[in-house]
Amino acid sequence: MAALANIWRLFRAARVFARHDALLLPEQLALVPAPARLGLKVLRLGAPAQVEGTAQGRLADALTELGPSYIKLGQFLSTRPDMIGARRAFELKTLQDRLPPFPQAEAEAIVARELGRPVADLFTSFGPAVAAASIAQVHKAQLRDGRRVAVKILRPGVEKRFAADMESFTFAADLMERVVPEGRRLRPVDAVAMLKQSMDLELDLRMEAAALSEMAQNSTDDPGLRFPAIHWEHTARRVLTTEWIDATPMADVAALKAQGHDLVKLADTLVQSFLRHAIRDGFFHADMHQGNLMVDAAGTIVPLDYGIMGRLIPKERLFLAEILHGFIVRDYEHVAQVHFDANYVPRSEDPAIFAQALRAIGEPIMGLAAEDVSMSRLLTQLFDTTAQFNMTTQPQLLLLQKTMVVVEGVARTLNPHFNMWKAGEPVVSGWIAQTLGPLGTLKQGAQSALALGKAALDLPDILDEARRAAEMLSAMAKSGGLRLDAATAAVIAEEQRRHNRWRDGAVVGGALALIAIALAVWL
Repeated sequence: MAALANIWRLFRAARVFARHDALLLPEQLALVPAPARLGLKVLRLGAPAQVEGTAQGRLADALTELGPSYIKLGQFLSTRPDMIGARRAFELKTLQDRLPPFPQAEAEAIVARELGRPVADLFTSFGPAVAAASIAQVHKAQLRDGRRVAVKILRPGVEKRFAADMESFTFAADLMERVVPEGRRLRPVDAVAMLKQSMDLELDLRMEAAALSEMAQNSTDDPGLRFPAIHWEHTARRVLTTEWIDATPMADVAALKAQGHDLVKLADTLVQSFLRHAIRDGFFHADMHQGNLMVDAAGTIVPLDYGIMGRLIPKERLFLAEILHGFIVRDYEHVAQVHFDANYVPRSEDPAIFAQALRAIGEPIMGLAAEDVSMSRLLTQLFDTTAQFNMTTQPQLLLLQKTMVVVEGVARTLNPHFNMWKAGEPVVSGWIAQTLGPLGTLKQGAQSALALGKAALDLPDILDEARRAAEMLSAMAKSGGLRLDAATAAVIAEEQRRHNRWRDGAVVGGALALIAIALAVWL
């Protein structure tokens, strides 16, 4: 029944895409096989007249109509031009995560239920929603002690809706990976799993509070940056209460300029902070658009909304720092070797030819004016090139690249002559020197020795577990409970065929509905 439910949900979504004429671009339609074109016609049968809208906005409009899960899917796919193409990814940049607020009475009921006390006992005032998105909405309130706070509340029923839609996304991604050869390299199942993991965290506001706390702790000594205080006693799974920030949105450049803020310094601080978080901490704010960035009266940047965060393991942080530094110093052979050392590019590829391709990316930007040099554009070209060398998609690096595009864009609105390389070089070079220099080597050696010591302490327990497992398997074999003979294998195979028979029929029956969605995402 689960397969049928997934097929039905995807079919309904495909009908919305068809009504908005958002399934395929005109130039893509000519490349589509005849069965898929037939599928598109079936999807449009009986559908209402096409919704008006620009070609650029139709896909975003369709996703907005489909609701919170699809809005998040669209935002996620905007970071994956390798999967949906550069044009589609650009279209999704216009996707706004804004929905009408749910009723005030419902919001107050959720707060009372989650915090265990009536709203009047917790707050002296609790205003209407000041912002509403697909996941939650925010209210301005005042605590009993007079402090002003922002109260974020999850939308009613949003968890159940996301769970159902994520199941459908996984179903479609699995189909893509099995029937489209290139799908195995792009790893759509892993991409959906990453989206689901992100959404599971975003749907528990205690996790968002923990992310804010961790980032604040990591950035204690970082200049020009601060974070809202968390009110843990007024925070629960569906409610997050933080300090209310009186500040100017970074999007209001004219107001910042009128207030006398140093816009050049703000741009440098923003980018350097992001690079510190990504490279030094391996934990970065992955939704740093202008609406989530404020500047207080002292000229300090205050990021908001910690629902979408990115993490990089030490290997990925070193990979990022080394490739950026390699491009800065024009050492393309080293950049190539880093890709091979990280096992991102298969050993079957030629390092010299790969280095040549990297040179073709790096050299054209070296003679450009500062305002024309883009680190995010370089990373985009890098990932496009690595695809030609069969580099397996690294979703976490693509999330980083998407965030870097946004951060760099915000910096350029503050300083049109912003030089990403000049601003980022001290952070990148400093971290490399600290990590790979003598002190870094000693620190890594100490950590390795500590890890070996811990492993040695655990060795007796591991050997004891292995001995017990061997004895158990031996006993099962002697008692006839463990039979791996031909007869047993035949019974297992027949049961598996019987189990798969209905599922395969459902897949065939739903293929017509799914092909349009798969092609829309793929092309």
